[in-house]
Amino acid sequence: MNKLTIALASAASLAIAACGEAPAEEDYDNTADTTVNAEAEAGTIVEVAQGNEDFSTLVSAVTAAGLGETLSGEGPFTVFAPTNDAFGKIDEATLTELTTNDTETLGAILQYHVVSGNVDAATLTQAITEAGEGGYTIETVGGGTLTANVVDGNVVLTDAAGGTSTVTATDVAASNGVIHVIDTVLMPQ
Repeated sequence: MNKLTIALASAASLAIAACGEAPAEEDYDNTADTTVNAEAEAGTIVEVAQGNEDFSTLVSAVTAAGLGETLSGEGPFTVFAPTNDAFGKIDEATLTELTTNDTETLGAILQYHVVSGNVDAATLTQAITEAGEGGYTIETVGGGTLTANVVDGNVVLTDAAGGTSTVTATDVAASNGVIHVIDTVLMPQ
């Protein structure tokens, strides 16, 4: 695949600060089911997403919600970007309603996938390790929280509704942040 990307939500809010040693690489398996070219071109998060057909639904959603300019801004941002398959798990009528009539709710959902700062996989897994059993709490730019844990060698995010999403690829570089690919759309409530 070309450059992997994720242009998912909007502004910024979390900076994961972690201290101490990073966990060994084998503690985190970022090769799940999405192939990623780690050598992303030096484009913004939006440009990187636009260059990968696996994110066409995400790009359309970002455009419909009016968040393209924000995610093309200075940042840095960390985006947990759902693939087309992740959006495919949402009922088609609901997705159509969000992208055509309820773009305010769509914007809130997309912002729930964005945190402030450039948080790479090593930093995130270190923070999870330091947080212990309850997982690491991540504040999103939309004001909600996600909980990150390592499950069977993969980072798994739990949303406010109790749903989970597995990180399937990490550290897709962009000029204004980093993208981590996820397999399910996260819901703020």
